[in-house]
Amino acid sequence: MKVLGVVGARPNFMKMAPVLEALHGRDGVETFLVHTGQHYDERMSALFFDQLGLPRPDVDLGVGSGPHAVQTADVMKRIDPVLERELPDVVVVVGDVNSTLAAALAAVKRGIPVAHVEAGLRSFDRTMPEEINRVLTDQVSDLLFVTEKPALGNLAREGVAVSRIHFVGNAMIDTLIKHRDRAGSLDMPGRLGLDPRRYGVVTLHRPSNVDDPVRLAALADLLADFSWDLPLVFPVHPRTEACMRAAGLLEKIAAHPGLRLTGPLGYLEFLGLVDGARVVLTDSGGIQEETTVLGVPCLTLRENTERPATVTEGTNRIVGNDPARIRTAWRETLSRPAPAGRIPDLWDGKAGVRIADVLTEWDAARNGRNADNAAAVPVSAGR
Repeated sequence: MKVLGVVGARPNFMKMAPVLEALHGRDGVETFLVHTGQHYDERMSALFFDQLGLPRPDVDLGVGSGPHAVQTADVMKRIDPVLERELPDVVVVVGDVNSTLAAALAAVKRGIPVAHVEAGLRSFDRTMPEEINRVLTDQVSDLLFVTEKPALGNLAREGVAVSRIHFVGNAMIDTLIKHRDRAGSLDMPGRLGLDPRRYGVVTLHRPSNVDDPVRLAALADLLADFSWDLPLVFPVHPRTEACMRAAGLLEKIAAHPGLRLTGPLGYLEFLGLVDGARVVLTDSGGIQEETTVLGVPCLTLRENTERPATVTEGTNRIVGNDPARIRTAWRETLSRPAPAGRIPDLWDGKAGVRIADVLTEWDAARNGRNADNAAAVPVSAGR
C-alpha cells in the first residue's frame, strides 16, 4: 500500500506526524509526503518538521498565500501531476484548510480513495471557509477518521455510510502527549521572566476578529485592560500583524507594559507556554483541544465551535467577540479555580496507531488479503 499524505498549514503537521509514524516500518507500506506550501514560512515550517520528527516532504508544491479560490485551484493544479506520477493507493488529508479540500478533490477526480483525518467536525457556520472545506472533504472521502463523538452524529445526518466512519480519537493529541515533557523542559515561562500559572496566552487570526479594524481595536483594548490583571503573551500571527499595522494598532499594543508580543513560535515553545498558563484567549480550533488535555482554562473568542467536546467535557468556554461578554468571562475565570474538565474518549495518544490499523486492514480487504479480519468495525466500538 502506498499512502500519500498531504499537509499544507502548520496545524496539519501535528495531525499527520502520528499517522506517518504509525505507518512507518509496516510490511508492504510505503509513505510519500506532499507539502502544498500553503503556509510558506520556510524557517517555521522547517522548525515544525524537525521538532515533530516528520520526514522532509518528498514534494513541496510552493503554493503560498492567495484568495481562497485561487489557493485551492493552485493546489489542485500542482498536486495532480504528483498523483498521476506516484499512483498512491490512498491519499490522506488532515484538518480543514484549503489544501485539505483541494487534495481530496484532485484525488477523487483521478479515482484515488481519500482518507480524512479529523472528519465530522461542524461549527454550522457556513461563513467560515473551513466549514465548507470540512463538509465537502467528508462527502468525497472513502475513510472518515473521527476525533470526538458529536462528529458521528454530524456525519450520520449528512448521509455518510457507517462503514466509512471510524472513531479513532485525536491524532493531534498524540503529538501533544509525546512532546509535552520535552516542551516543558524548555521552560518558556522562565525564559520570558514569568511564573507558571501567573500569565495568560493570546492567539488571534480569524477574519471575524482581525479583519474589521473596529472589532480588532476593541479586542486590543480588552487585552490591554486584562494585562493589568495578568501579563499576557501574544505570539502574533503574520496575518494579524498586518491587520494591526494597517489599523494603526501595532505600536500601541506593543508598547503596553503587560503585553508581550512575540513572533510565531515553534511547536514545542508554544506548547510549553500554554501548558504553564493560567488562562488562554484564542480563536483557534486546535488550541481549544490542547487546553482541554492540559487542563488550562480557555476562552474562545468566537460565537461557535466545531469541537463541542472541549466545552461539554473540557476546559473551553465560548465567549464570542462582544467586549462585555468577554470581560465577564475573564473576571469569572480569574476568580475561580481552573475547571475540572475530563479528557474526551480516545484522546489517549494512540489515534495514529488506530488510523494505521484501519488503513492497512482496509487495503487488505480491498485486495482480498485477510479479508475476514478486515471487516469494518462499528464506529461505536471505538475504531
